[in-house]
Amino acid sequence: MVSKVKVHGKAQNRTALGIMHAYMVMYPHAKMEDLQKAFPDSLNPDSGVKKNFVKAGEKGTDANWNGFFQKDDELLTMGNNQKVAVVSMWTKPSFQRLVEHAKGYGIEVASFEEAEKGFGKKGGFWLEYLNGYVPPVVKKGIPWWVWALIGLLALLLIFFLLFGRKGKEVVKEVEKVVVVHDTLYLQQIEEIEKNFNAAEFVSGKADLSESAKFVLHDLAKVLNKNPELKLKLEGHTSAEGDAAFNQNLSVARAKAAVDFLINNEGIDASRLEYTGYGFQKLKNPDNPNAPENRRTEFIVIE
Repeated sequence: MVSKVKVHGKAQNRTALGIMHAYMVMYPHAKMEDLQKAFPDSLNPDSGVKKNFVKAGEKGTDANWNGFFQKDDELLTMGNNQKVAVVSMWTKPSFQRLVEHAKGYGIEVASFEEAEKGFGKKGGFWLEYLNGYVPPVVKKGIPWWVWALIGLLALLLIFFLLFGRKGKEVVKEVEKVVVVHDTLYLQQIEEIEKNFNAAEFVSGKADLSESAKFVLHDLAKVLNKNPELKLKLEGHTSAEGDAAFNQNLSVARAKAAVDFLINNEGIDASRLEYTGYGFQKLKNPDNPNAPENRRTEFIVIE
């Protein structure tokens, strides 16, 4: 089968988790029983694992064994909105079986460097789409509780019209609605920006490092959870070197991050902008060549 998604991971258990997430990206309407058929428990017998998947609320096996990925961004969301946890225990033979099995679904795994002790390193994963593959767009209906709330409001309105206006007109001033930015995602973006700048570019180049790609994968998660969010990426350099070169380099670095979010993470291009300022806006003007002047800023524009 032609590969559609490549999983990049820093450790074998995280890469295994990435394979399951890749499957759900490709088959967003799948339910837990579909997932169990696609990746049967027999793939992972080496550690005495009874199940590859459990409902997130179970948090382990019958013995309450804490051997499953449990963070919110690690859980799989099924087509019926059920949350499912993936087993985190994978030996080398089981992991290799899983990698071969995943190829049958068009999922391949990028090689990762073997650590000095153990197989792989701690870290996350990110997904790369191959051969022009575009993930299906999931159209979600209105949740039942929204319909219930609408019904309740309609009943209250009817009650008010029938009994709340006895003999006199009631004049009410329409209140202004003030929308406050979600401070949680602002804090997340601020932290991601800090981590992205810590994963420095090679001097004079705009190529993303593997560490920078992992950080952008985290940014994509925030964008997916907040579909109204739009960002502008601004590239900045220090004053060291030629002004024209630095200007072009600042634009190229911001563009590299935006292109990765669009082409590898599936973020809609209409939600992203980029620009570069060279060394026009130094963060530390007292020391024009200071490292902190070389940065990329993530600006929320909507």
